[in-house]
Amino acid sequence: MIVPATYDPQELRLLQLLSKRYPTISDVHTEMINLNAILALPKGTDHYISDIHGAYEQFDHILRHGSGAIRRKINQTFGIEIPRQQQIELAMLIYYPERKLRQVLATLSDTQDWMTTTIAQLVRVVRTSAQKYTRSKVRKRLDPHLAYILEELLDEGQVDHLQKERYYRNIVSTIIELGEGENAITTLAYLIQNLVVDRLYILGDIYDRGPAAEKVMDRLIDYHYVSIQWGNHDVIWMAAASGGDATIANVVRIALRYGNLETLLDGYDINLRGLMSFANDVYTDDPCARFQPKHGPVIEDYTSDSVARMHKAMSIIQFKLDAQIIRRHPEYGMDDRLLLDQINLDAGTVNLYGKSYPLLDTFWPTLDPADTAALSEAETAVIEDLRYQFQHSARLQRHIHFLYSYGNMCQVQDGNLKFHGCLPVDKSGNFIEFPLGEERLAGPTLLARYEQMARAAYFSQNPQSRQSGQDAMWYLWCGPLSPLFGRLRMTTFERYFVADPSTHEEAKGAYYDLRDNEDFCRRVLTAFGGDPDHGRIINGHTPVKVRKGERPIMGNGKLIVIDGGMSKPYQSVTGIAGYTLIGNSHEMILAAHSAFTSADEMIATHQDVAPQTEQIGAFPQRVMIADTDTGALLKGQLEDLIKLVYAYRSGVLVEGAEGDRPARQ
Repeated sequence: MIVPATYDPQELRLLQLLSKRYPTISDVHTEMINLNAILALPKGTDHYISDIHGAYEQFDHILRHGSGAIRRKINQTFGIEIPRQQQIELAMLIYYPERKLRQVLATLSDTQDWMTTTIAQLVRVVRTSAQKYTRSKVRKRLDPHLAYILEELLDEGQVDHLQKERYYRNIVSTIIELGEGENAITTLAYLIQNLVVDRLYILGDIYDRGPAAEKVMDRLIDYHYVSIQWGNHDVIWMAAASGGDATIANVVRIALRYGNLETLLDGYDINLRGLMSFANDVYTDDPCARFQPKHGPVIEDYTSDSVARMHKAMSIIQFKLDAQIIRRHPEYGMDDRLLLDQINLDAGTVNLYGKSYPLLDTFWPTLDPADTAALSEAETAVIEDLRYQFQHSARLQRHIHFLYSYGNMCQVQDGNLKFHGCLPVDKSGNFIEFPLGEERLAGPTLLARYEQMARAAYFSQNPQSRQSGQDAMWYLWCGPLSPLFGRLRMTTFERYFVADPSTHEEAKGAYYDLRDNEDFCRRVLTAFGGDPDHGRIINGHTPVKVRKGERPIMGNGKLIVIDGGMSKPYQSVTGIAGYTLIGNSHEMILAAHSAFTSADEMIATHQDVAPQTEQIGAFPQRVMIADTDTGALLKGQLEDLIKLVYAYRSGVLVEGAEGDRPARQ
């Protein structure tokens, strides 16, 4: 590269900052050697997961086996050297080291030989798994306990010298004699889990349906590398945590609908006593037959009847708050969803799009005919109480802050375009413009503006910006042109109050008809800066109904949908328990998962139900870090370092000055 004879002030300031980290030419050269070495390594393994919906046990199990990556790594290490069942036993030890150790050690009278053999096998798997990493990266992923000793074992390589081999055997035997064998095995097992996947990508919908979204979030926070594209269910939780009333109502209603209160009550310490008191008072004689919870056992003091009353109370509050947003934003074009205005309680009917339907429930004691969107004084108190709790739940706020820090609306990564749901397009595949504030935006700029408004909803100190952001996030949840929803309307009201199933339909947008068109997928990839020839669009959001013969691969391989129903409520429809995607330096692999029962059952039966995998793409040559986005960043850093060396050698900067002396120009 050509280095400049002079530097503009901004570039000089950047070089001065860089010189603080690399104060001598020798320091710069050391880093350049390191970066060039990293560029020559193979690309790490990427793991793509979508639509977890609180299904923590299934999600945790998928992470532990890396969608089958650990089994593949064991096979790569040993081949036919050890039998298949022995490989399965080793895999289960790596997935659940504490539980598997208890089972094995309970059957052995002398554990030393087994531990010696097992530690040696695990060390070999670690070496195979660490081939793509620098030594410093492996060191960072080692548990500090026993780190030095394990580094010695991992550095064994191909040992030919008898004395050196004896040295390593002595290390292992001493570990066992000192009672550290179990700890060493556990540490190595978790290190393998840590190494087989380099980066984890979550394509949205961590929340709702299942009982333990908060545990999923804790697991993600502790993961070594994670990137998230927000889903519609994530966005309403994010907006609720920011204090958005309508999204708080939606979050609570969904929890009540599915009888899934654990996340609210136990996970985030949000109590519903105020809501229960209000519902029991106002709906005490109402059977609330339409509002019995769908799934899940009742907990603590919340009986099925009390949950049903709370469910109805919160639904009506939600419909009112939804209407307030629609009235505030005529540009949303959702006046047809002001359904409370269409209710005739005297006749017991509601008018939907020009046709009258009988209401299944006509007891609406808080509905004000003069202003159907107005909350009663008691309803206002309920929402204010919930808002305070959402905004002051320390664990919830920590989780939502993480979603903002590591999440976004969409991302291009190594030529692939990742986003949760869909894109607002017309039948010809053209991006539809949508008004946001004073702007009319479409395609990539629309998603970028939504992301900015979502951040303003949480971080802005300006009340108007926060309100606008919260309203935009509500639209992302249920708006007809939302890239996270993608349907003409959300028919929650109709499902509760109208019997005719035709009114329950939620027609999909044009994107879902076009996504099997390769040319359309290529145009989308190009518009977002992806690679139309080698990249793919990766989506979640819409469960792939395997039972009905649906396939997750569309557009001649240009688009992949990895929502396969990880959460139990979806599995009866999909027929599986989720799709995941693995991308390594050789290939892309689609994994279809079966429902996970428990680790104890798997270990007791000695059966590892591995996912069914399918290669969906092979790279003509092995992908190196130099070929990736990370490689492009490293190459940019190398260019900066070359400039820094030149600045030192030309006397513009002084070695060892660490930026304290003025630069000479």
